[in-house]
Amino acid sequence: MTPVSPGSSVGPLVRAPRLRPGAKVAVVAPSGPVPADRLEAGLDILRGWGLDPVVAPHVLDLHAELDYLAGSDEARARDLQDAWCDPTVSAVLCARGGYGAQRMADLLDWDAVRAAPPKAFVGYSDITVLHEAFAVRAGVSTLHGPMVAALTFLKDPATQESLRATLLDPETVRTIGLDTAGALVPGRAHGVTLGGCVSLLAADLGTPHARPSAAGGLLLIEDIEEEPYRLDRILTQLLRSGWLDGVAGVALGSWAGCGPYEAVRTLMLDRLGALGVPVAEELGFGHGPTNLTVPLGVPAVLDASDGTATLTLDEPALAN
Repeated sequence: MTPVSPGSSVGPLVRAPRLRPGAKVAVVAPSGPVPADRLEAGLDILRGWGLDPVVAPHVLDLHAELDYLAGSDEARARDLQDAWCDPTVSAVLCARGGYGAQRMADLLDWDAVRAAPPKAFVGYSDITVLHEAFAVRAGVSTLHGPMVAALTFLKDPATQESLRATLLDPETVRTIGLDTAGALVPGRAHGVTLGGCVSLLAADLGTPHARPSAAGGLLLIEDIEEEPYRLDRILTQLLRSGWLDGVAGVALGSWAGCGPYEAVRTLMLDRLGALGVPVAEELGFGHGPTNLTVPLGVPAVLDASDGTATLTLDEPALAN
């Protein structure tokens, strides 16, 4: 599978193999600093699933001058690349988000990444930058899901089970969505999943390796602590740039700290309703109390009808 090329629409990406009991999984920190106690608690959960987690050398580093970064850009990039290119590692899981992935994404050797066999890559929030990079520059499907040291992963059983099943029993989680999911704009659409934190998708526009368009895709978006007027600005930028032209459907996740939900809902209908495609809300991914794992780069059906909404994958998130 070749990476996404300029001018192309969204297409299926290469899926990584499912994990087996005893699989080695590497934990990396591409963005912000990682609390050691939360990291250890997350590692214990992974061990309880029969996995063998290994922590990359710089995960607990702190940048010498910029304390919002987990070590230097070069060290964070080296950890990720070494983990990805290690043939004994079956999956790469991010420890947390924060900020910093943009700073190190271009430091990876993408020729080496493309040459390595695909493996499951998991994260969300700031990790959206890397989801896009793996899609566009390596042609690899990734998993939008919880991070090892995130409080939601440590505390919410549904979040844990969603990731466990996706990694180890992917055929059991072909239909994704919480009971709260509903239709903001009713309809049914088929396309290939993409997306993540919407502010990071907008920030990627204009960079040399940005995805040229969401055409043909089922766009999953969420965010945290962006007031409605700022979300308006972000969505308007995506609309004005033409990036949303031809999108097949939109699924909305959590909008934690983004103001009253009714205000966010009104905004989403105002900005996305004119696209003329199905829009599902509260699907259950992102910064909410439950963070379901959703594969990116996989064909799926978004069904937002009869007052409910689900995302059903054409094939499991990971290959057998």
